[in-house]
Amino acid sequence: MAPVHGISWDDRKRRTVSALASATAVLLSAGALATTAHADAHLVSVIVRAQPAGTAAADQEITSLGGTVQEHISLINATVADVPADAVPELETSGAVAQVTLNAPVQLLGAGWGTPSNPYNPVTDVNSMYNVEQMDGAHAYWNAGYTGQGVGVALIDSGVAPVDGLTTPGKVVNGPDLSFESQNPSLEYLDTFGHGTHMAGIIAGRDSEATSVSSSDTTHFMGMAPDAQIVSIKVADALGQTDVSQVLAAIDWVVQHQKDNGMNIRVLNLSYGTDSNQSYVLDPLAYAAEQAWLHGIVVVVAAGNQGNDSNGLADPAIDPYVIAVGAANTRNTTMVRYHSPAGFTSEGDGTRNPDLSAPGVHIVSLRDPGSFVDDAFGATATVSNRFFLGSGTSQAAAVVSGAAALLLSQRPGLTPDQVKALLVGHTHSMYGYSDLKGSGELNLAGVLAAPTPNATQNWQASTGTGSLEAARGSQHVVDANGNALTGEQDIFGNNVDTTALAAAEANGSAWDGGDFNGSSWSGSSWSGSSWSGSSWSGSSWSGSSWSGSSWSGAEWLGSSWSGGSWSGSSWSGSSWSEDDWS
Repeated sequence: MAPVHGISWDDRKRRTVSALASATAVLLSAGALATTAHADAHLVSVIVRAQPAGTAAADQEITSLGGTVQEHISLINATVADVPADAVPELETSGAVAQVTLNAPVQLLGAGWGTPSNPYNPVTDVNSMYNVEQMDGAHAYWNAGYTGQGVGVALIDSGVAPVDGLTTPGKVVNGPDLSFESQNPSLEYLDTFGHGTHMAGIIAGRDSEATSVSSSDTTHFMGMAPDAQIVSIKVADALGQTDVSQVLAAIDWVVQHQKDNGMNIRVLNLSYGTDSNQSYVLDPLAYAAEQAWLHGIVVVVAAGNQGNDSNGLADPAIDPYVIAVGAANTRNTTMVRYHSPAGFTSEGDGTRNPDLSAPGVHIVSLRDPGSFVDDAFGATATVSNRFFLGSGTSQAAAVVSGAAALLLSQRPGLTPDQVKALLVGHTHSMYGYSDLKGSGELNLAGVLAAPTPNATQNWQASTGTGSLEAARGSQHVVDANGNALTGEQDIFGNNVDTTALAAAEANGSAWDGGDFNGSSWSGSSWSGSSWSGSSWSGSSWSGSSWSGSSWSGAEWLGSSWSGGSWSGSSWSGSSWSEDDWS
């Protein structure tokens, strides 16, 4: 989003060299960072994107590190240079540099990739889920019989579409639709944006034709924890808009309903974040995530996508109790020791840094045909007609959420603190490793036989009594007249008393039936017109791909929840970025 922590739904991804790809109608494999061959094997070719001030200072930094400037790409304010391989980490941290990407060959994607004449092969694509699962140890868990069975993963996102890989009965259960689109029966629960479906595939996708889970299966698509259940709480509309008050309501719903109907929600994925500067000790969004953790739910949050420009992690990844995930760049190799922190990953501040990383560049997951991102970026991001490329700490967080589900299927009695200790304590070292940029990469194979630790976190607890407006940072939803929702009020215009809300969240009663913060959030009880903003209208949504009636199966309406009894919000467009899909 995209992103969370002083940033935005993991997903406000920073523009990388892929911007050049968009301009030339090709996709530069920024995630396939293969090192260019040189006469001097110690040199690597890199594309150095400079800060807005210009390339002069970046060029000077390159030269001072023993590199040679080759050419400039004015379109993206970048320099192509040859630099010593061991100087890349230092170059990435330079104040003159926004991002360093290892140079790679251009590859035509879109309609030409995954056709009968050029079939897509997940074995040869380093960033396929097949290879992500092999590199980071999910296959070791599958081989031992742990596939996420019995574990529910709550996904607070833009909804989930009924595409192959997510249609097995019981795979997806809908919680409340808290988006503005909840007021339109033909859009309720559906993922009109495309982000949630991509995350759900990474976490727990499994093709319906796959009769078993096998690490040797290269034919069927499978997410990290293919037998886990997704509980979808939709908060975003077709433009990816939502307000913090809606995310708070969603988190509080998860806490109160985690054990309903045997769903067993043990993991919460938040590929979301804001660029708030408020201390986590006061911040109501961080507090809600922390309370979910203290109520026994492993909360996995995207670190953010502002790279060197970040002022720390996104909110709520800033809270030290939760698992903050940075993105790793595979650099087009399955040898993890050559992976590096992705340039767009938000840096920590030396005190609160990403806890670990997972692959997050050009990850291939499920496509949502007809969604906003599919219409906008399908020409270059579509793979084999049914998959989509996505980059960001959102994708990395989804990988770790699936990893947590695998671990909990092996050891159901683990506390969130123990899950975090095991995942963070067993990681691969990466090339260009930096605490500020994401620590080591996920290593589930090292966790499989590791003893269960005695682990208790003792950070200063959040009070949650700070400002709702400060939690929004710079992200605000707007109405049809361009008026932003600001101040200490929710989308209904009701004052949010963060002290009272914090007390209710602490005892798990913030969500009371269909009421939250003094209003009924059931679908027909509010018009949503006050804060419709530029959100997708019913007439704009074609409906030809996923009509309301096609979402009528019990597993999609969510027999656990009454279809028309929930409702509510929108989510900040600036939180999501096209760079997720390029």
